[in-house]
Amino acid sequence: MVKVYLSRKGVEFDDFNVSTDRNALKNMISMGYRTTPITVIGDNKVVGYSPAKLDEALQAAGIA
Repeated sequence: MVKVYLSRKGVEFDDFNVSTDRNALKNMISMGYRTTPITVIGDNKVVGYSPAKLDEALQAAGIA
């Protein structure tokens, strides 16, 4: 859902699959998370799918 939401807003992003990318899994754990999705936008991290929080993070980063 996050990928679809960001795509519809025209936001480019990198996608990492923690199931197949060991480095992505280590990075997620080092951030203190054990669940996905985690969307990092600037200094903000949004856990789960929350359009309001995604929009807030995009605005804070000057993207939307």
